[in-house]
Amino acid sequence: MNHTKTLIIAEAGVNHNGDIGMAKRLIEVAAAAGADMVKFQTFSADRLATREAPKAEYQNRATDESESQYAMLKRLELSPEMHDTLIEHCRQHGISFFSTGFDVQSVDFLLGLGVQDIKIPSGEITNLPYLRHIGRLNRRTFLSTGMSTLGEIEAAIEALEAAGTGRERITVLHCNTEYPTPMEDVNLRAMQSIGQALGVAVGYSDHTPGIEVAIAATALGASVIEKHFTLDRNLPGPDHGASLEPAELAAMVAAIRNIERALGSGVKRPSASELKNRPIARKSLVAAVDIRAGELYTPENVAVMRPGSGISPMRWDEVMGRQAPRDFSASEVISL
Repeated sequence: MNHTKTLIIAEAGVNHNGDIGMAKRLIEVAAAAGADMVKFQTFSADRLATREAPKAEYQNRATDESESQYAMLKRLELSPEMHDTLIEHCRQHGISFFSTGFDVQSVDFLLGLGVQDIKIPSGEITNLPYLRHIGRLNRRTFLSTGMSTLGEIEAAIEALEAAGTGRERITVLHCNTEYPTPMEDVNLRAMQSIGQALGVAVGYSDHTPGIEVAIAATALGASVIEKHFTLDRNLPGPDHGASLEPAELAAMVAAIRNIERALGSGVKRPSASELKNRPIARKSLVAAVDIRAGELYTPENVAVMRPGSGISPMRWDEVMGRQAPRDFSASEVISL
């Protein structure tokens, strides 16, 4: 298969800490790294979580434990005006603006801003009314699958399909929702299992430290790679610790682009660049000792040596017992 270009989504998420200046710098970093899209998160704390909803363990580690999930989310909301500013900043830096809408109103708000694609976050994979709403829109849809079983993914796809979005418009992103994800929990092969079992395009949303797992996912056939990044891993906030810093994001994008080129067509044949080395690296049949005209070729007087410009050693059986057409001096390439 010819590997098409991997869509690289640089996930800024909530790593702007509610600061528009920091959000703009994140856009600049993603554009400079060569990512295709920079993604934020669009939500209203009032619609996303109750006042009593607990925070995840990783969120407690990275934020003030006394702050509720609701209060944390309220602080990380992007206002409608901030969205306009960020979309314009993306346009100036030649990168696509993207965002995850965490509820129906947020999804519709993003479409109203001209955002073309839809991202369903892992936490919404069992949100049937939300899935049906998105299904009716018939857009290119990315479905994250952290914390889910194959059966739950299938049910979500069926809900999207029944509402009007065909499977060919859905890309399922294999994902693990622990930040950072331990290597032994990544289970990259599950990405391939999803594609085979459900007949969908697959990708990978990565929360591991470092860049190697995202690169490996590309080699295994991911058509989309999503990765969190930050200006500085030591900033306060729930996701900074599991995010790449700017130089790492650029290294990941460069490596993925190299892997795309390296995957090739899958047809095994010599490349143009290596053909010139064939006569140098391969071997021919040569005279092991001086051979007189009319003498028979034998294992005693014929050797296999470089260069590869003469008779191929694969023809050894055909040559043995034939007569030398002329004199050959030792180490000369022989002929029939």
